[in-house]
Amino acid sequence: MGSKLVFLWKRSHKGLVLTLCLLLVFGLAAAQCAAPGAGEKETVKISFIGPLTGGNAGPGLGGRNSFLLAIKQKNEDPNTKYNYEVVVIDDECKPDVGVQAALKAASDPEVIAGASHYCSMVAISTADTFHNQGMPSMVWGAVLPDITYGNDYVEVTRVNGTQINQNQVHAQMMWDMGYRTVSILHDTTDYGRGHLKYFSEAWEALGGEILSIQGVNVDQQDYTAELTKIKAENPDFIYFGGLTPSGIPIRKQMLKLGIDAQFNGTSGIKNEAFNEALGPEAEGVLCFLEGAPIDELPGGQAFMEAYEAEGYEEPPEAYGPFAYVAGQLIVDAIEKVGPDRAKVAEELEKNTKDLDTIIGKVTFDEYGQNIVPLITPYVSQDGKWVSWNTSEYAGGERSLVPAK
Repeated sequence: MGSKLVFLWKRSHKGLVLTLCLLLVFGLAAAQCAAPGAGEKETVKISFIGPLTGGNAGPGLGGRNSFLLAIKQKNEDPNTKYNYEVVVIDDECKPDVGVQAALKAASDPEVIAGASHYCSMVAISTADTFHNQGMPSMVWGAVLPDITYGNDYVEVTRVNGTQINQNQVHAQMMWDMGYRTVSILHDTTDYGRGHLKYFSEAWEALGGEILSIQGVNVDQQDYTAELTKIKAENPDFIYFGGLTPSGIPIRKQMLKLGIDAQFNGTSGIKNEAFNEALGPEAEGVLCFLEGAPIDELPGGQAFMEAYEAEGYEEPPEAYGPFAYVAGQLIVDAIEKVGPDRAKVAEELEKNTKDLDTIIGKVTFDEYGQNIVPLITPYVSQDGKWVSWNTSEYAGGERSLVPAK
């Protein structure tokens, strides 16, 4: 009797164990299937900061659209490890607003890195913030050299070029065309003072004469006093180191005063708003921009086709391709080292070498600065910015204001 009871207990015990095992297996499987988000990619936040309102909104919106396009394409790639969410913040091209924008992005621990700033006076103001917060920030449009060369911050890199080469090419071209005297206007921000410094050095090294240097405020609208002085100087050309909101009234007022001089700007006026606001009065104005025209970039045609397919209302503008590449580089770094700010910053600055992009090869030097040796002169022709080499001016069919 005792042996029979032992047998029955063993059999029931085995059944109980088997039943418990089956319940455990099926329970775990069911729990796994029912778990929310199972099998989905982890979401990683990245930021985009630029001027989305105000007088410099054109380049900012073009940069934003281009950045969003790059991230959309990355999210559509089934091979990416993460899903990327973009936090878009307006810096209004104002340093104080820019610092608040940088703090907003950096204070969110889920934001791993970002592309930041078109305006140099904003980018130079936020460099310390990104460094102190340990957040990687890749400049996509600002050109003041000190943004990268004025510090040793691993967090701050730049995919576009700087004012140095821009102004060297600018000065050399004007000298080669026979211009010898210049009157300089510049805004009094870090951006304008930077252009003043690098153009003046390049121009005087060639033997050119600077008749006067005048600083103007970024919110100034009446330039009669400055331009009246320039008219009396009778320069070969006027050099303006500033942005479109100032460049438009300066150009209008110089023509109204009957100043017979060539008018030249920097990359700061290279946007569609300049031509749209001035109409025929923009004709023959020169400006200089790092990199090749979009239609001459290695991936320019594919970029424009994808951009237009998205139906963006605003054009990509001059720095859209740089913002697009910034988005790609940031995502690629996160994919490689994971969503860790310190590791991403190190990866971007130290290992961005000879990478193929739509703007050509990208290589960061020891300061995190992309080496962009090519500078393209542009001329306003029939309401559009046309690269100098393809323009009717270069072909001799039209003439700039001749040197005196």
